[in-house]
Amino acid sequence: MKASLQIEYWGTIPYREAWERQTALFNALIAARTGHAPYVNRLIFCEHPHVYTLGKHGKEMNMLLNQAQLKQIGAELFHIDRGGDITYHGPGQLVCYPILCLEDFHLGVKEYIALLENAVIRVCRSYGIEAGRVKGATGVWLASGTPEERKICAIGVRCSHFVTMHGLALNVNTDLHYFGYIHPCGFINKGVTSIAHETGHEVPMGEAIGKLEACLNEELLHS
Repeated sequence: MKASLQIEYWGTIPYREAWERQTALFNALIAARTGHAPYVNRLIFCEHPHVYTLGKHGKEMNMLLNQAQLKQIGAELFHIDRGGDITYHGPGQLVCYPILCLEDFHLGVKEYIALLENAVIRVCRSYGIEAGRVKGATGVWLASGTPEERKICAIGVRCSHFVTMHGLALNVNTDLHYFGYIHPCGFINKGVTSIAHETGHEVPMGEAIGKLEACLNEELLHS
């Protein structure tokens, strides 16, 4: 029997609060599995106010602003426990936090990350955007291997005892100027983009959530 998924919508939520809620659910899932107790796999969708997050192996130099400058643009910086380098979250960006047991879906970490990428690639295709991968760079990209190569979705996860947290951030209607204050994901020579930028019009966030939810459900439940 396939594992089930519970969907949660957290709306626009401060990053610290979302991180604390994620961590509590992550720890509870690990404890339940260890104790052979019932648990729930979750897909959580939300947006954040302006914030930058730096992964555990990220480099401080990829944040180009000091604390005073961050305050001026109304953003915060968090050092967090996921993989990857620095990225930006903000209004108009669709964030998804899957908190689930990979064993329930017969996945290893590499296969899981590829699955997240597949779901986003499918969402992009539904908007007429041809997206794919870049060798050696996690996430979803456009114009791979060309001078116009640009990232539309960042992915960074933490996995312990086969349980995941953190996830993906898809630029839907994101203000791309905020990426100018960092070297996104540690890259200094690659661009960023959004669904709105590529299509020339804003996309209803509810519509984007519905598409991503459907694609993730299909990918996970048929893995």
